[in-house]
Amino acid sequence: MFWMSAFLDVPAPDFERSVSFWSAVTGYSPSARRGADGEFLTLVPPAGDDHLRMQRVGDASPRIHLDLHVTDARAAADRAVALGGVQVVDQGYVVVRSPGGLSFCFVSHPAAQPAPPASWAGGSVSIVDQVCLDIPGAIFDGEAAFWQELLQWPLKASPYAEFERLVRPDGQPLHVLLQRVGDEGPVRAHLDLACSTRGLELERHLGLGATLVAEHEQWTVLDDPAGMAYCLTDRAPQPDLGRK
Repeated sequence: MFWMSAFLDVPAPDFERSVSFWSAVTGYSPSARRGADGEFLTLVPPAGDDHLRMQRVGDASPRIHLDLHVTDARAAADRAVALGGVQVVDQGYVVVRSPGGLSFCFVSHPAAQPAPPASWAGGSVSIVDQVCLDIPGAIFDGEAAFWQELLQWPLKASPYAEFERLVRPDGQPLHVLLQRVGDEGPVRAHLDLACSTRGLELERHLGLGATLVAEHEQWTVLDDPAGMAYCLTDRAPQPDLGRK
């Protein structure tokens, strides 16, 4: 895998305001629409290659799925199935479900240069740079092993018992965090932002239409206008800021 991007799959009634919200949150411009019904778009950063895309869906609830960019989608999908995934679709790109039920796609779109963080009025700096997989505790070990083997990224423990991390290689736009949750049902995912000043970012996001869900020691949980959860974190948006 040479790149990872995240797709925000948003129900049709909330799609346009979600596009406006995430464009404002990131500072990325919506691309021209594509797809048979104009259901796809990319959030294009001012510099670097994109890693966030959006899809209008007919489902009742929003969700995140991942695109794994590879040179041979068919071979990569076969390997994922051998590791315990389930193939869903093969139509140039291949859709697979993880053992815990999280959908992801193998695609071949080129990309190589991560976008830099964005600077905002008031001095805050932020970037969407992490996807967190929310994994029911009963299946955590198996699901974590699947993603570690699939991505071939080293697994690292976290100071928080409910988290483990896959160590992102240099040049990748997204970290992968694994979280044990008490919910039953399929694995889901949410996006996290690295923030230089979480309080300033919280004010900015609330002003753009986010809803505060919960405050924690090192992160804040919000809902976007479509009701999709995401987090602001105290992780450094730039390596030279010193925090992890």
